[in-house]
Amino acid sequence: MNVLNFAHAFFSDSAHWHGYDGIPTRLTEHITYSLEALLYAALIGLPIGLVTGHYGRGGNALALLATAGRALPSFGLLVLMFIWIGFGLLPVMIPLVVLAVPPILVTTYEAIRSVDPSPVDAARGMGMPEARVLFQVEVPVALPLILSGLRTAAIQIVSTATIAAYVSLGGLGRYIIDGLYQKNYEKVVGGATLVAALALVTLLVFWALSRITVSPGVRRGG
Repeated sequence: MNVLNFAHAFFSDSAHWHGYDGIPTRLTEHITYSLEALLYAALIGLPIGLVTGHYGRGGNALALLATAGRALPSFGLLVLMFIWIGFGLLPVMIPLVVLAVPPILVTTYEAIRSVDPSPVDAARGMGMPEARVLFQVEVPVALPLILSGLRTAAIQIVSTATIAAYVSLGGLGRYIIDGLYQKNYEKVVGGATLVAALALVTLLVFWALSRITVSPGVRRGG
């Protein structure tokens, strides 16, 4: 059987659409893990990136931190956290957040630094407080790049959240891990197809979000 036949057999089996191991349940678990990890990463990366970008300080430190974060293997970190912490969601969240923070942090910093200094200087000349300069002048212009960092992080999380299955949690990785163990390649292909489809949906969601939140003038200028 080829990959298409495996995929067809998996999705046409009604048993895969019901119960605790059904596609709706596993998909919901995977989305929940991904959203939670993205939220934590954004809460860390966005404020630091915005503040350091606004004041133009810490760029080298951020680059070093991002390089270190990208160099850490997610699976290896998962194993270490599992040995140290034990069962639970926390050992999964830590490697996912570590994976997602660097693109958010660095892209946000670069986005703010790339804003034309003329309107920023004009706003300061009018006596506008620094917080208003950041959120009313810089962020609206930098928003497309900021969203691109969040999009990159989200796709990385969605693709990597399959590691949750290694520590007996759920998600779409359950099909891949269980399928390999059982030599059930329909499950493996089905799980991989669902992960890829969810990554594509994530791209579409961020495209729509960009269309809604970024002003037409900024989009045309980009």
